[in-house]
Amino acid sequence: MLSLRARKAPDDLALAYLDQRYSWADVDRRASIYQQVFADDGVGRGDVVAMMMDNRPDYLFALLGLSKIGAIGALINTNLSGKALAHAITVANAKKVLAGSEHMASVADVIGGLEGFDPLRDFYVHAESDASPECTTGAQDLNERIETTRPGTQLDPRRRADDVFCYIYTSGTTGLPKAAIIRNQRYLGAALTFGHLMHRCGPGDVIYVPLPLYHSNALMLSWGSALVTGAGLALRRKFSASAFWDDVRKYGATSFVYIGELCRYLLNSPEREGEADHRLRVAVGNGLRPDIWEAFQTRFNVPLVREFYGSTEGNAPTLNLAGKPGMIGRLGRGQAVVRCNPDSGEMLRNASGFCERIGPGEIGLLVGRISAVASFDGYVDKKASDSKVTTGVFTRGDRYFNTGDLVQLHAGRWLSFADRLGDTFRWKGENVSTTEVSELLCAAPGVLEANVYGVEVPGADGRAGMAALRTDENFDLDSFATHVVSHLAAYQRPVFLRMLATEMRVTGTLKQQKVDYRDEGYDPTAVSDPLYILTGDRYENLDAARYARLSQSVGG
Repeated sequence: MLSLRARKAPDDLALAYLDQRYSWADVDRRASIYQQVFADDGVGRGDVVAMMMDNRPDYLFALLGLSKIGAIGALINTNLSGKALAHAITVANAKKVLAGSEHMASVADVIGGLEGFDPLRDFYVHAESDASPECTTGAQDLNERIETTRPGTQLDPRRRADDVFCYIYTSGTTGLPKAAIIRNQRYLGAALTFGHLMHRCGPGDVIYVPLPLYHSNALMLSWGSALVTGAGLALRRKFSASAFWDDVRKYGATSFVYIGELCRYLLNSPEREGEADHRLRVAVGNGLRPDIWEAFQTRFNVPLVREFYGSTEGNAPTLNLAGKPGMIGRLGRGQAVVRCNPDSGEMLRNASGFCERIGPGEIGLLVGRISAVASFDGYVDKKASDSKVTTGVFTRGDRYFNTGDLVQLHAGRWLSFADRLGDTFRWKGENVSTTEVSELLCAAPGVLEANVYGVEVPGADGRAGMAALRTDENFDLDSFATHVVSHLAAYQRPVFLRMLATEMRVTGTLKQQKVDYRDEGYDPTAVSDPLYILTGDRYENLDAARYARLSQSVGG
């Protein structure tokens, strides 16, 4: 596809980064140089090169160069270190590792302990600036190799649609990351869908990408869309709320991609001159919560938001092409929402042993039938793949992908996201949706972000609700308590509050980090942030003495 684009429109803008501009011919040439470097070092068809680098053009050049020889890029989350990083490299069966100089130290810490790796032979380091990296570990200076290598000319003629293009890892927020298999046909299918239906772009359009390229929204749904339609891609090294709208204007972006809480960060930022003055036609992504959807569009003059649902490895995507606020799309062919136990995630079965579909207004588990059209390629780890497949859902022998996500079904087969299994918890005999409670808390004056999770209480069944809050000068604790009591059922009310003194912890793709907060709990001797406990209709200070007296009567 890249070579075709370079032949059809060699001089059109393909990639913009800082003040650098690359045409399609430029991108193809740089990719061919990487192709030759890897081939010279014995990387061939089916071999894996693990890549850990911030967003920059050479990330794409290296990945495309690997694709030209039928090799595979394993795209590692740049937030990983230590055990998790070592696991990500080894689970992919990587032959070599390429790191940006900004992550050289993290890779150097683990690569020496990996079986079969020789840093002098198998570890590349690339620096963003013209200056060569200081490869104190003995790693190869890739900058110098790139400058002295002539482009390769031969594509591997054996490349097929079902060949693996890359591995994209799950976030690893609840365990070690899993490497999802992305085949050429899956990559191009997603790129065509999003390029033509969601971004609806072509030559002259520019897609702005502030998300990391190791994530599918950036790599597949943005760069892929540019590749198949001829639009340009504007890349930022890391997301910045303060620079976002300046970048949008600078690059003349006509669409951008979001995920998680990115839109909330922008909405919580101070107003800036010109923030509504741009060429944007559409925002494309997932995770825009209903409580800020229309406010975001209005303030920033974004004509259309196209939300979607889907996971990197899944087979049950939904698309909200109409821009209907709060919806993730319509239930599609081969997809179903079934009754399940919200605590365990187990699908509930009737007397005949089969699952039952829910009706409009109900919440259930989204599943997708596995077929030749809606395939599930799984993970490199076969055991992890098998855990996501359920058989005999509606008929004997059928196979369905378990998304692990709860959705609500609405009239017209519309769906809205409810929660992720594992993020719900049970308190006072009721199931609590962290997403629902978070949205209600964010409606309180002065609350910028609310991260809701369940914590264990000695002597009590289930988990009590706790919220980590980021607030502004308009926040008042007594008024917040009144809001909580007025708008949330007794079982939904956060028993504990943690008032964050710093930014909310998030994953590399801007999803709130719940596990660490949950594990730290509400012990004032272990948590430096101010802590409060709900007593009747007020929140009161939770100090060490009070913490020691807690019993199963906590929360009233």
